[in-house]
Amino acid sequence: MTNDVMNRNFDFFDPMNFFNEVGNLGRDMFSGDGSMKTDVVEHDKDYVVTAEMPGFKKEDIHVDYRDDTLRISGKSEVKQATKDDDGRVLRQERSSQNVARSFYLPSIDLKKVEAKYDEGVLTLTLPKQTEVEDNHHISID
Repeated sequence: MTNDVMNRNFDFFDPMNFFNEVGNLGRDMFSGDGSMKTDVVEHDKDYVVTAEMPGFKKEDIHVDYRDDTLRISGKSEVKQATKDDDGRVLRQERSSQNVARSFYLPSIDLKKVEAKYDEGVLTLTLPKQTEVEDNHHISID
């Protein structure tokens, strides 16, 4: 009997395990599962940022770069359904959403940045600035 007590799983007392017991509700709420999923890859000469933004229109996506930080935001609005004579809304899961992400990516050459949005995926290619030679040696004749 003592072995039964010793081998019991005491995860019940773990506060985060509570959320596992109710269908991952806690992970979804706290992990920001509704946020845009983004990959940031650094190469020798550039960064490539790929962000999933399904349901957004290109004109509702805002991208800017300042203080060595790339900022991506988007706002998607779904018009509320109105009921008509033929039926009624039984369940409505589509709604408006705002998403935003920021990434510290230093020394970007802003004149060469490329951005495209295709089938719900935003892809940014951010070339790094070529290093300026800091050698200010002046030879004396």
